[in-house]
Amino acid sequence: MGNNFKMLARTLFGLEDVLEKELQKLGAMDIKKGNRHVQFVGDLGFLYKANLSLSTAINILKPIKQFKIETVDDLYHQIYDYPWEKTIDENQSIVIHSSVFSTLFNNTQFAVFKTKDAIVDRMRNKTGNRPDVDTKTADIHVHIHIDRNFCSLSLDSSGDPLFKRGYRKDTNIAPINEVLAAGMLKLSGWDGKTNFIDPMCGSGTILIEAAMMACNIPPNLNRNEFAFMKWKDWDKDLYNTIIDSVVKKIRDFSYKIIGYDKAPSAVMKAIDNVANADLSEFVDVEIKNFFNSEKELQGPLHMVFNPPYGERLEINIPEFYSKIGDTLKQNYHGTQAWMIVANMEAIKNVGLKPSRKIKLFNGPIETRLVKYDIYEGSKRRD
Repeated sequence: MGNNFKMLARTLFGLEDVLEKELQKLGAMDIKKGNRHVQFVGDLGFLYKANLSLSTAINILKPIKQFKIETVDDLYHQIYDYPWEKTIDENQSIVIHSSVFSTLFNNTQFAVFKTKDAIVDRMRNKTGNRPDVDTKTADIHVHIHIDRNFCSLSLDSSGDPLFKRGYRKDTNIAPINEVLAAGMLKLSGWDGKTNFIDPMCGSGTILIEAAMMACNIPPNLNRNEFAFMKWKDWDKDLYNTIIDSVVKKIRDFSYKIIGYDKAPSAVMKAIDNVANADLSEFVDVEIKNFFNSEKELQGPLHMVFNPPYGERLEINIPEFYSKIGDTLKQNYHGTQAWMIVANMEAIKNVGLKPSRKIKLFNGPIETRLVKYDIYEGSKRRD
């Protein structure tokens, strides 16, 4: 295996298959899909490439130790026994992230405290100094996962979650997570070979993710920092080589990507965010009410959007979703339309039969990504 090692990419529920395909395309080895994660094998350069290129990963973990525990003290001793002085510099800060599913711990924070104590005590005893804990700007991100009595200890190579792409400076009232937006686009089959529209674009996240996919731009190319840049084996030259290799694969895009929103403030935010992503030449955003719009471009049209759920934006659900259906039927023939819906009853008001329904979560909200095929001419299903 040479310098290869195991890694784990975490994702959102329902996007495991999408992430698996992304890893296959990227060249990962020994891929194994799990619940909200995908395991794989690669070298240090691949770890850099995965952080830059995976659109549906939340973070990339590097497991460093796995063990079983019978008591809370076992957790402390096992973590203490790891040679942290080889991983953490004396002047670096740490933060502990956790996911705990065990009756040994009354709450997740207790496991976090035990993990922190073990690392700090080890560092103090071995180096004479103890690392500070910094929950906002830590250098080293440690992740502890406890499932009953089985523990997995990992280094988080990403730091801030990978949905923080670096392009979104302004958001709307109910912005969609970038990883979820990318997953929706992947599930919809978006391949950059047709025109694209988001008719309720908000601050522009779906538009930007669609443009990056169409141009094969690594989704995290705009990020200035990853946690692996603070690791002792950080290889800046290797990272720059990886950057050069992925940038060479960026391609041109000959179709149009268009966003509408009826709120001028949302459109301004979207325009700014598109500019921050350096995609203004590919994406047009304008003030327009979808219900007063019609298909303006010839040929097939790919539509993906995130209409209001009625959670944070109050709307009349039956009337609103009925208008969506009417607008699609009357004005958007030859369109493959996908939207994410949290109110299952709302789907009934659309007046169209979905050809697909995919279960996803938008944060804690259970949703369905639904597809409507709006046919041309005699195949139209009114």
